[in-house]
Amino acid sequence: MTDDRRKANAAQMASPSYRMAAMDQDFLLGDSMRGVRFLMEYAKAEEALRAWGVRSTIVVFGSARVREDQPWYEQARAFGRLASERGGALRGSVGEPRDNVIATGGGPGIMEAANRGAVDAGAPSVGFNITLPHEQEPNAYSTPELTFRFHYFAMRKMHLAMRANALVVFPGGFGTFDELFELLTLRQTGKAPPIPVVLVDKAYWTEVINFEALARHGMIADRDLDLIGFAEDAEGVWAELERRGLRPHQDIE
Repeated sequence: MTDDRRKANAAQMASPSYRMAAMDQDFLLGDSMRGVRFLMEYAKAEEALRAWGVRSTIVVFGSARVREDQPWYEQARAFGRLASERGGALRGSVGEPRDNVIATGGGPGIMEAANRGAVDAGAPSVGFNITLPHEQEPNAYSTPELTFRFHYFAMRKMHLAMRANALVVFPGGFGTFDELFELLTLRQTGKAPPIPVVLVDKAYWTEVINFEALARHGMIADRDLDLIGFAEDAEGVWAELERRGLRPHQDIE
């Protein structure tokens, strides 16, 4: 190609419309591609989880503000370990699926503690992080290849819910309530399988949420109170999960 021709089509070559679509970040981040970005957030995490054989999870929620020297942190770490050891996250052979893998929101506090407990057991664990105005960074204990970052809360919630065999909720604030009531609503409406939900530290939960008052005022049915169990420590959580139907790895078909 001559210099004259190269100069003649320089504007066309430099135009954003000439970029390959998959390489055009301005296009991919535009409004018209929102659905594609949503799909990509689903597919990227799904591919990695399948590659690691993660068939099911135990989702652990709780405050990011809990410190390492607090009892809730200690119990979340202990639960992460015993659930990983007993639930099937340590699969026996190559190709065998992993069950009841610890999955958290990926941040500090309770989430860090649960991921850390899985590390104590030598098991993988998942961190579903979210992009926030004040950037959340992943904790140092989720498995690097299973540490994800989402833009869309809805897709993050979908991934948290879709493999969940159980939900364990330690004390927390608005974010914890959001995730808890999302899963409770799915349970109540039959949009999610009948997975056990266990809240840790009954005194805390019954102080900050009066579940009985909701039933008394007719806002939920009396039977909806049975969607929730309570426990005080890691062993108690595991026992309550099993009592409510959680099955260890070897029993899942």
